[in-house]
Amino acid sequence: MDPSTMTKKQEAVLKFIEAYQFKFGKSPTLREMREHFGVSSDNSILKHLKGLSEKGFIKKDDTPRGIGLLSSVKARLESASNMARIPLLGSIPAGGPVLSEEHVLDYFEVGNDLLKKPQGSFALKVSGLSMINAGILEGDFVIANQAIPVRDGDIVVALVDGSNTVKRYRKQGQKVWLEAANPDYKDIHPDEYLEIQGIVTAVIRMY
Repeated sequence: MDPSTMTKKQEAVLKFIEAYQFKFGKSPTLREMREHFGVSSDNSILKHLKGLSEKGFIKKDDTPRGIGLLSSVKARLESASNMARIPLLGSIPAGGPVLSEEHVLDYFEVGNDLLKKPQGSFALKVSGLSMINAGILEGDFVIANQAIPVRDGDIVVALVDGSNTVKRYRKQGQKVWLEAANPDYKDIHPDEYLEIQGIVTAVIRMY
C-alpha cells in the first residue's frame, strides 16, 4: 500500500475511520461519515471507500459497520491493553493508599509486566539513601501494591509513627521492624504504630 496513491479526500476519510475506531473500538456507519463530512448523499462516501478498498487500505463488507479494524488501530489498541495507569502518590495517610486528589500528584503509564497486580498498584517517589544496597536510589519511583500479603524480607512502603518510608520488612515471632539497606542508616523499630501500605514490585529510574 502506497499512501501517495490516495486522493486528499480518501486520506481524510481514512483518518476519520482511524480516529473513530481508536476512540470507539468499531467502525463508523455511512451516516456518521456523511454527517462528519457534511455531505447529503452516501454516494460520495461510498466512492471514497471503494477507492480505499481497491488500493488495499481498508477491508469492507456490506454490514453497517463493515469496515475492518485498521492495522494501525489494532497495534495501538494492543499496545494500550498492555499498559496500566497508576497513581503517583505524594504521601500515604493511615489506612492505606487513597486515590483522592489531595494525595495523587500525577499518573504513571507502565507496562503490565511491571505490575504483579494492576489493581491496587501505586507509585511513590523515594527520598533518602537508606535503600541503596537494594538498588533503590534517591529520586527513584517505586511501584507498590497494597493487595499483596507481606512476607519477611519484602521491601515495603510503610507508615511508621506518622511517616512514610521504604524499607525491608522483618518479622521474628511477634517482633516486627523495618530494615535499612545501607549501613549508615539504623533499622526502624516502631514506637507506637506500623502499617504496611504496599509491597514494592518494581523500581523506575529516570535519567
